Amino acid sequence: MSNNRTVVITGASSGIGFGLAKAFLASGFNVVGNARSAERLDEARAQLDNPAFIGVAGDIARPDTARRLIGAGIEAFGQVDVLVNNAGFFLPKPFIEYSPDDIDGLLETNLKGVVYASQAAAAHMIERRQGHIINITAAVALQANISVPAALPVLIKGGLNQVTRALALELSPHNIQVNAVAPGIIETPMHDPASYGFLNGLQPAGRMGRVSEIADAVLYLANANFTTGVVLPVDGGMSAGKW
Repeated sequence: MSNNRTVVITGASSGIGFGLAKAFLASGFNVVGNARSAERLDEARAQLDNPAFIGVAGDIARPDTARRLIGAGIEAFGQVDVLVNNAGFFLPKPFIEYSPDDIDGLLETNLKGVVYASQAAAAHMIERRQGHIINITAAVALQANISVPAALPVLIKGGLNQVTRALALELSPHNIQVNAVAPGIIETPMHDPASYGFLNGLQPAGRMGRVSEIADAVLYLANANFTTGVVLPVDGGMSAGKW
């Protein structure tokens, strides 16, 4: 049953983003999903099999894509209540090995994609005097790990953790909550099953997280009207300290 609320999810065609789309639909939300590829969105739509899901293809690092996303939610469902900035990729490697293309790619998707989507959503939410913006960041940006050399993703995701707090303060007078979920290592198709033993050992809980556990945290924040400026680790204790 619809709850007449609408969420926009970037990077919604696979992995955590697809799991978020499923969870929000199950909770009665309308979902506007974004991915670069129209074909991937068509596949996601077929799997979800729910008329409350619509897809908007395009590069989220382009401001026109962000505007089209928010506009699609307004046109189809009347408003956008929640934005989840999920699109991004993780590129661990020794710092001196990052190429100019690596740097540009991380800045485009992981930084610009959040900025443009959040600007478009915030403008709409300010007019309505309500809304939620939720950033998907990374636990390793809260607690660096020598076993996971990832200085550039840490630089960008760490900045997103901080801007979550800054934007929460800036938008609080407009009744907009801004929070983040910082996942640890989550079991998705991006990980080779041959690496599971190593990846399980990187978290004190002794296992990778599940997409459903990230979805639970995001749904909590999407419904929390007196929680803002929070970066919530969902990482099996990975960011708690040295262990």
